[in-house]
Amino acid sequence: MNAKTKIRTGYAVTALFLIITEVLIALFVHDNFVRPYLGDALVVIVLYCAVRIIVPIKCKILPLFVFIFAVGVEVLQYFNIVALLGFENNAFMKTLIGSSFDMKDIACYAAGCAVLVIYEIIITKSKLFER
Repeated sequence: MNAKTKIRTGYAVTALFLIITEVLIALFVHDNFVRPYLGDALVVIVLYCAVRIIVPIKCKILPLFVFIFAVGVEVLQYFNIVALLGFENNAFMKTLIGSSFDMKDIACYAAGCAVLVIYEIIITKSKLFER
């Protein structure tokens, strides 16, 4: 297994772990911090890992692209995209896409992307991981 395959496998395992974490949060956590804030921050990290599985080349501005995508989905929520797509009675799709616009969600996406930027800086400077 070459270095790029190992890195992609690492991103796949991380994405799977985070998706399971997100599902568990959605199903079992009903608080005022973890579900609404930490869950939103983790979403952008899941997206980042998913992209890194598919795109093995380094892209320093990938966290920015992920942030723009997340904000785009949030803006679509403002325009009630769930109803426009006909999913207003589908609990899974309402949860996946989201059904209400909130500026705090955008702040959470920014926090998650900030973590990704820090990760990129650390990994880029580290000799432990070859890119």
